[in-house]
Formats: sequence, structure tokens, C-alpha cells
Amino acid sequence: MSNSPSSPPTAATAPTAAAPAAPAAPPPAVPPSPSTPVTPAENRKRLIMAFVFALIALAGVLVVLYAWSLPPFTTPIESTENAQVRGQVTLISPQVSGYVVDVPVQDFQTVHHGELLVKIDDRIYRQRVAQGEAQVATAKAALANAQQQRRSAEAAIAQAKAGVQSAHAQALKADADWRRIKTLVADGSLSERERDQTFAAHAQAMAGVTQADAAQRIAQENLRTVEVNRAALEAAVANAQAALQLARIDLANTEIRAPRDGRLGQVTVRVGAYVTAGTQLTALVPHTLWVIANMKETQMANVAVGQPAWFTVDALNHTRINGHVERISPAAGSEFSVLPPDNATGNFVKIAQRIPVRIAIAPDQPLAERLRPGMSVVVSIDTAAQPQKPAGSAAQPTTQPTTQPTAPSATPVEQKP
Repeated sequence: MSNSPSSPPTAATAPTAAAPAAPAAPPPAVPPSPSTPVTPAENRKRLIMAFVFALIALAGVLVVLYAWSLPPFTTPIESTENAQVRGQVTLISPQVSGYVVDVPVQDFQTVHHGELLVKIDDRIYRQRVAQGEAQVATAKAALANAQQQRRSAEAAIAQAKAGVQSAHAQALKADADWRRIKTLVADGSLSERERDQTFAAHAQAMAGVTQADAAQRIAQENLRTVEVNRAALEAAVANAQAALQLARIDLANTEIRAPRDGRLGQVTVRVGAYVTAGTQLTALVPHTLWVIANMKETQMANVAVGQPAWFTVDALNHTRINGHVERISPAAGSEFSVLPPDNATGNFVKIAQRIPVRIAIAPDQPLAERLRPGMSVVVSIDTAAQPQKPAGSAAQPTTQPTTQPTAPSATPVEQKP
């Protein structure tokens, strides 16, 4: 085989293994476009959005400060929702027991002082009054008998005194006779028998004097006995009169009357019911009302008696009624509880205590007549206002001008601050 000149290989004669492909050429580079300019309208829009966002943030901060009464929203007005209308509600109960025979009043009726509310059967109590009157009459009769006994004792004393005088006279006569008899017997003019008779008569007269003195002392002791018995009988009369008065009081208590003007609550007693002492029959609500506001102790720094106050009543569409601080409780409400808290157990948690403040309702307010004890109110106190002076008190000057004399006239001249 002859060697032919070499020629470039054709496609048919190309080797079977393909040569690696050349990398693809990158796309032609696009020249960067210039930045789009911000229009004035878009710039204004961005500013407005930033301003609105700042306003919203500021409003949120102000709302939080206002809700917590933080500066600059601090206020001298101290308010609380823990407040209620109060009144001197009187529970009406009987003092005696018995069957109810009359109830002339009805629920929620307006009554006046002394008006009959309930009547209890009084037959037993009337008989007790009659029995007491009889006991008083008996005691007075015994006292009158003691007076008669005193007069008899005084007469007996007078009789005894007369007996003493008579006995002394007999003694004097017997003594004179005895002296004469002794002389006559000495010279033999009389016998010894007559002397013995005279001596016996003299001794008997002296014994009569002693007996008369004893009788007088007995009569005087009898008078003292009568006087002592008289004191006992006078005490018996006083005791009987006291028992009679008690019976009359029980009789009067069978008629239960209104202790003051006001309106009744529900009348729970009915005719024929048996009631005992202390049974609750109804309640009486007087016209005098006030408000008790339980303020937190952190609110009491500037609260003083006489400061103006007002409250809104939930039951009257939050109507405002004016008043003033009348009194402040001497202790926190927890001190008056039945079971006061014991903070020495180791589980102490500090809680703001409540101080009751009494709010007097100003007169001449028509809506105040619609208030009822137990109503919920919201109380506000203006602690920045000057406390009102009690009526009739002399006004005290707030400042005292300082004066000093000037030479040589010594005329008081007011110093300027």
C-alpha cells in the first residue's frame, strides 16, 4: 500500500469520541440604566405617612398617660367607684310576744312618727296591769296600817311615861313613910309588924319604878319596830308601783309605732301570726341619706373635711348630684371587719387599703329625693378646692400682716413682702 499524501479528516473519518464542546459565549452585557428620580408627590406621601405614624404613636402614649393619671395628666380630682348610698335603716321588732291582731300598713308605705304599724293581742298584758294595780293597793294598805301602828306605839310610850311618873310618886311616898316609921319604931311608938309592912310597901314602890322604866323602854322599842317595818312597807309600795309600771310598758309595747318619719320596707308580718321579742316585722328607711365612698389610701393625701364632692348615680342615668366631704373614717375598713387580716403569717402581699369617707348630700336637689340606700354611685372629690367652713364659724384670715412701729411717731406700718 502506497502512502498517499495526508489529507484532513472528513466528517466520515472523524474519530468516534467527540471532542469537548467549547463554553457558550455569555450574552452581551446590557449597559446599566440610570436611577429613576423620586417625584415630589412620592416624597410628600412618605412624609405624610411618617407624620401620621408619629401622631398615632404619640396618641397611644398620651392615652396610656391619661389612663394612669401620669404627668402631664395629673388631676386634683380623686374618684372611686367603690361607693354606695347609705341611710339609717331601722329594723322594726316587737319587745313582747303574742298574736298579731292588726297590721294597718302596707309595703313601701310612707309613715310618720308615732303612727301604728302592728298591734299585738293585749288581753294578757291588760290583766297584768290590773294585777299590778291590786298589788299597789295592797302595799299602800299595809303602809297605812303601819301608820296606825306607829300612832298606837306613840300612845303606848305616853302611857309608859305616865306610869313612870306614877311609880316615882309612889316611891317618894313610900320612902317618906319608911323614914317616919323608922323614927317611930326607934322610940317604941309602932310595932315591928307595922315597920315590916311599911318596909315592904317601900320596896314594892321602888320595884314599881323599875317596872315603869322597863315598860317605857319596851314602848320605845315597839315604836322603833314600827318605824323599821314602815321602811319595809314603803319599799314594798315602791316595788309594787315599779311592777305596775313595767306591766303598763309591756301593754304599751303591744302597739308597735313608727319611731320616726320615713318609708317602710316589705311588711313580712300578717294578722294571726305569733311573734316573739326580736322578730323582724319590717324596716323603716328615714329621709336622711348620705354616701360612703371607700377611697384608696393612696388617694387620701389631700382629702379633707369640707371639700366639695359630687357623685353620679347609676340608677339615674349617671345623673350628677353635689355634696361635700362630711367626715373621714378614723381607721381603714379592714380594721372594722369581723376577721381582720393577719399579716404576720409570712404570706404578706401589699394591697391598698380603703378609707371610708362620708359625703353629705347638698340640699335643694330634686333628684336627691330619688336616692335609695344601697344604690351604686361614682364619687369624685375636688382636693384642690378649699374646705368649706362650718356654718356659724368665724372666718380666719389666711395671712396676718406684720406691723412694726417707726420712730418717732410709732405708727403701725404694714410691711410689704
